[in-house]
Amino acid sequence: MESDERVLVPVGPDAARWRTFGGDRTLVVAARTVTSLVRVLDVVPEVVHDDPRITVVFAYDPTSAFNDGVLDLLRSLGCRTVPWPQLSEIAPDLLISASENIQVPPGDCPVVVLPHGVGFQKQVPDSSGPGTRLSGLVSPELLAARRAWLAVSHPDQATQLAAAHPGTVGRTVLVGDPCYDRLRASSRWRDRYRSALGVLPGQRLVMVSSTWGEESLAGSCPGLPTELLAQLPTDEFRVALVLHPNVWSGHGAWQVRVMQRSALEAGLITVDPTDGWQQTLVASDLVIGDHGSVTLYGAAIGRPVLLSAFGSEAVPGTAGYALRTAAGRLDTGRPLQAQLEAAMAEHHGDRFAEVAAGAFAEPGEALSRLRELVYDLLNLAQPKHPPRRGARAFPLPPQNTARTRSLMVHTSVVQDSAGELCVDVRRFPATLAGETAESDASFWHLACDVDEPDTRLVESAAVVCSAPGVFAPAAGREGLARLLADFPGARIAALHGEGGCLIGLRDGRMVDVRAQPEAGLDPGAAAAAVYVCLRLGVPPHGTALVLRHGLRRQRLVLRMTDPSADQPAVSRARTSATRGLPPSS
Repeated sequence: MESDERVLVPVGPDAARWRTFGGDRTLVVAARTVTSLVRVLDVVPEVVHDDPRITVVFAYDPTSAFNDGVLDLLRSLGCRTVPWPQLSEIAPDLLISASENIQVPPGDCPVVVLPHGVGFQKQVPDSSGPGTRLSGLVSPELLAARRAWLAVSHPDQATQLAAAHPGTVGRTVLVGDPCYDRLRASSRWRDRYRSALGVLPGQRLVMVSSTWGEESLAGSCPGLPTELLAQLPTDEFRVALVLHPNVWSGHGAWQVRVMQRSALEAGLITVDPTDGWQQTLVASDLVIGDHGSVTLYGAAIGRPVLLSAFGSEAVPGTAGYALRTAAGRLDTGRPLQAQLEAAMAEHHGDRFAEVAAGAFAEPGEALSRLRELVYDLLNLAQPKHPPRRGARAFPLPPQNTARTRSLMVHTSVVQDSAGELCVDVRRFPATLAGETAESDASFWHLACDVDEPDTRLVESAAVVCSAPGVFAPAAGREGLARLLADFPGARIAALHGEGGCLIGLRDGRMVDVRAQPEAGLDPGAAAAAVYVCLRLGVPPHGTALVLRHGLRRQRLVLRMTDPSADQPAVSRARTSATRGLPPSS
């Protein structure tokens, strides 16, 4: 549908001729921005489900600077949508919005305004003039008409609104925060969210969250995701970026992706602005944020929080503003990993309990309170046997496949007390890697997947790895030969084998690498073990070593499938080559 396309059913003067469900009341959802629409979509189905007495339609208000994407979202969900001017023809019984800036047509139907964040904690540009206004506060005209009901999540917000405009007195309703309730209910699905996002066991998920505006994290530190990916080893960390929908709407998805191209190629998880930030927040181990509501939600559910920005538009005295002093600061001029590690190590679950208590009153009650308000305003009795439904966990997000296809691999070698090699592997996105100085026991090499599109990288790679599904595990020598033929600059080729990984060398040798006890081993890690042996002059046959990458510790055994030397000779070479290595810590 187009934005000005009038509808004839299920509402309108002649709708009875065409509709199937009669409906005693008409509830209109105002759709002005993606942010506000998503917030209402989260709750309305939970409030009026299974009740054929209520007809729900959507009305599109195109007047926002951030209206891009609203119609696309409505269309994708199959929402029956009327143009804003048609509202005056359909006489709604109730209008619900999470945008306080809607221009409500004349009439007497009540208007429920839900906050589209946490409370009223930000000054935003006023679309009716050059100044600013308090986000969430409806127009003086609507207040004067005594038609608006403002949902609040804490009694302090009613006090704040009364100080901002006396017309709000008696027009606020303590509902609670449905999103906060759902976040709490979703905690039991944390591991499932992490798996869907592609976070492996042992990895820590860093969520970068930004509101909109030049004083936001994205506005003041647009390169932070890239810098995090450059400094954090990929085996230990994943990074996800959650941008306010107004960023996507105001600048366009194309611009956002171009600005974050290096980070995306380095494995950044980008979250759909209409769905997914809640699951990412629950899955996260640490939040880097600003004065936006998502940062406050993260603190409230017990996540460590570091602030990278905090705009002057934040309203003093609010729960969100309290994070300014309660949360630590990220210093982008110092090494980032150490700051993140310290924040997670020093964090305790109730660190932000006082902040949360100032934002969310009576958690767990929001849906029942909102349902009661809606039915009262519709002058309908609630269904006699409503389902006992509390806050629902957010559904699993789409499977994330973001990964970096080229890695600079750092291997450092030590020798334990039993004389066994211990190899520490740290991998970084190749396009973002910094200095690569080496020593007698510390090496660097470039490893690329076969599907790396940058020919400059793959032509320089010492190791080329087969992406999953390119070769069957039984491909063996033939698959390795094809890899080495396709990438003549590589010294080593690696692919999944049956029960382990197969490594092919340029001189024709093939090494079988297995973990003991048998566990998942990726070809890049197996190739790193063989690469170290070659650099040390240790023939990779009968060699046992311990590979440490991220929080994983695997004992590997390397065996050549067609060894040309006997075991004693290999052992003598190994002893000679590893003499003088530093002891294991």
